[in-house]
Amino acid sequence: MTISASLLRAARPALLGAVGLTAFGTLGAFAQEAAAEAAPEFAKAADTAFIFNTLLFLLGGFLVMWMAAGFAMLEAGLVRSKNVSMQLLKNIALYSIAGLMYWLVGYSLMYVDVNGYFGTLWPYAFDPVGLEGADTAALLETGYSTASDWFFQMVFVATAASIVSGSLAERIKLWPFLIFVVVLTGFIYPIAGSWQWGGGWLSQMGFSDFAGSTLVHSVGGWAALAGALLLGARKGKYGPGGVVNALPGSSMPLATLGTFILWLGWFGFNGASQLAMGTIGDAADISRIFANTNLAAAGGVVAALILAQILYKRVDITFVLNGALAGLVSITAEPLTPGPFAAIVIGAIGGVIVVLTVPLLDKFKIDDVVGAIPVHLLAGIWGTIAVPITNPGTSFGVQLVGIIAYGVFTFVAALVVWAILKATMGMRVSEEEEMTGLDLAEIGVEAYPEFTASTVR
Repeated sequence: MTISASLLRAARPALLGAVGLTAFGTLGAFAQEAAAEAAPEFAKAADTAFIFNTLLFLLGGFLVMWMAAGFAMLEAGLVRSKNVSMQLLKNIALYSIAGLMYWLVGYSLMYVDVNGYFGTLWPYAFDPVGLEGADTAALLETGYSTASDWFFQMVFVATAASIVSGSLAERIKLWPFLIFVVVLTGFIYPIAGSWQWGGGWLSQMGFSDFAGSTLVHSVGGWAALAGALLLGARKGKYGPGGVVNALPGSSMPLATLGTFILWLGWFGFNGASQLAMGTIGDAADISRIFANTNLAAAGGVVAALILAQILYKRVDITFVLNGALAGLVSITAEPLTPGPFAAIVIGAIGGVIVVLTVPLLDKFKIDDVVGAIPVHLLAGIWGTIAVPITNPGTSFGVQLVGIIAYGVFTFVAALVVWAILKATMGMRVSEEEEMTGLDLAEIGVEAYPEFTASTVR
């Protein structure tokens, strides 16, 4: 607890009275009275910190929750018209599944009695109503409402699942995808998260990932990569002789709206990861995080814009949109310590990564519909490696250990789950269903019913 100068001044009579008590017995009563008056001030300070810390989690949480709308709009814009309803359904379903699984097992696995590698396996209990009969002293020592912390952490796991949704769009069946989300949000992500944010073995080594470039974004990216490899590319995406056929998305306005919503939500993602707003220092740090987050996103946009013009002689808006997101992912590992110029450079390198690696994936015939793997996996790796550049308290070697550990665990676990789903119920729709579009084939509701099948690309 931080004690303000005014509280120290209020306590000073008690301290002076206690010292003089041996010489002046009459001052003893005064000392006790002053101490009694000062104690409520300390309690008020704890109450105030508790309120502001809880408020930070709640405000940050609903901003990150709004990122679910951003992912939905981004994906709806980048898939073809015949698959838009499917993407919207997947996004609202995965957010709901993430919330249920993270309450049922995920939060406890990630944070409760972590033994170095994982926590416990039971549903998480929130604060009692009105704190009646609760140990308020213990809650004040924690510094925030447990329900606010659960809510803030829950929306992060939904973000990881959204990354997988966009990458595997337009050819995956609904139910295998949703079953994978159950495993990802209930087990894979929480176990991996416990290693760092739960105080596990990586945290003890000194690994640093402020808001989740690796814990959230690379974990989602590795899961998406494993699925993309087993699922295969969309029909018509790759032709003979290395030909790559463009399959344009349905709506650049929706994709742009989604990007701006994600950009807005990222202020909660990074800012509330300060985890405290009860002091002047915390409030100043949150402000700095907001500024660096915005600068990094802008750097990613401008770098992608310029590099696309240089390499391709024209600017592809999807590169620019993903450049913004890559800049945001890159700064997420350490949004506090960089200065403004460093934040811009970190974000700009993320934008460069997108422009260079999207075509590289096509060379390997890895079909990533929305560019999630370059944006979240590769930019997430870059952001995590970059932490020691501006934060001397971290080690490049330890950062690499963390990146490798998360990569191996998530990729292998996801690959096993995807392989089981593929062998048992199948992952992919039929070629005819893919041609018709998943809106009709899987869920029977078209996003744009005025279009006929023959006019939808």
